[in-house]
Amino acid sequence: MEAYFDHEKLKVYQQAIEFIKWCNPILKKLPRKLAALYQLDRASTSIVLNIAEGNGKYTPKDRYFDIARGSALESASALDIIITKEYYPKEQINL
Repeated sequence: MEAYFDHEKLKVYQQAIEFIKWCNPILKKLPRKLAALYQLDRASTSIVLNIAEGNGKYTPKDRYFDIARGSALESASALDIIITKEYYPKEQINL
């Protein structure tokens, strides 16, 4: 991916984009009625958006990076729920 903006050069931003790519096949296989599906989709998206927004601020960035970190933990919890409720086999999740 060619970087046009400063946030695209950040390793953490690139990893967040990779996480969305990693999540996408899982999201596609989950039942649409599952609340954790929407939560995982929103939280993983929030990681990327908050890293970009925080990096673009001239004021303290901590707030946005804290939100991104919280969204990463929320994503992990959503994956735990999906596995615990047996909506997606743990063996197919390659971390």
